[in-house]
Amino acid sequence: MPTASASLTHTAAVARLGHALSDATRAGVLLALRGAPRYPAELADALGVSRQVMSNHLACLRGCGLVESVPDGRRSSYRLADPHLAPALDELMRVTLLVEPGCCDGDSCTC
Repeated sequence: MPTASASLTHTAAVARLGHALSDATRAGVLLALRGAPRYPAELADALGVSRQVMSNHLACLRGCGLVESVPDGRRSSYRLADPHLAPALDELMRVTLLVEPGCCDGDSCTC
């Protein structure tokens, strides 16, 4: 049974996740990486930001320990650093939809 107290390590980890999710672009990157690794240029195009802006956000997410770079020849793709993140983000989306029910239209939602 979980307790109300948490160690400083746990608190810092949750704070890092909160920092990552506090920016819409970073949140979009994390959500985009739920399914599969992506290249920075693909992420930048999908989220409508410049490649430099995407580079800065990916650096922040790497620093938070949430994504990692995967070398692929002369390029690198990015993936979620831990397999637990994708289902956790899925659950967070479900909570978000409960808080803001008008976000999606049921089964046709692509969130």
